[in-house]
Amino acid sequence: MSLVAYFCSMARNNAWSNHRLLGACARLTQAEFEARRASFFPTLKLTLNHILTVDWYYLDALEARGRGLAVFDDETPCATVAELRSAQTESDRRLLRFCEALSEDDLSREIVLVRPGDLRLGERVDRALAHLFVHQIHHRGQAHAMLAGTSVPPPQLDEFLLASDAPVRAADLEGLGFSEADIWPG
Repeated sequence: MSLVAYFCSMARNNAWSNHRLLGACARLTQAEFEARRASFFPTLKLTLNHILTVDWYYLDALEARGRGLAVFDDETPCATVAELRSAQTESDRRLLRFCEALSEDDLSREIVLVRPGDLRLGERVDRALAHLFVHQIHHRGQAHAMLAGTSVPPPQLDEFLLASDAPVRAADLEGLGFSEADIWPG
């Protein structure tokens, strides 16, 4: 498997994990979604909006769109799980399209990450993607733990990459329009 194919698999895993997590969150009341909990961002609403806006930030840099830190002008753009689910699904599709369009040479291409104070840092595409996936996993773990303290049980988020987990993910993959062959292409 090439590194580009691996990043495509990770983008699909990312979409699947967000699909499962936000599907569970959709069963919460708005009060549960906004309730203070122990975590870096103190609510599910804030944590999940953070995942989304950071996705937008890195996608903006990867696609050279030029918005930079302006993507954070509204750090909680989605008031409800339904809004968040729609926006995150679109962001996940955008990330997958980006990964699918990559060539191996693109991975070493430099992008610009804008930081506070108009600091512009050069970073390689492969490193930015790896960081983005780790960021997603990190904060989804926090949201998963917060969800455990609600009336809705948190979903399994680690049944995506192993062949033996295929039956567990089949319905979700179908709903996302992914096939088993997409996970580890030939």
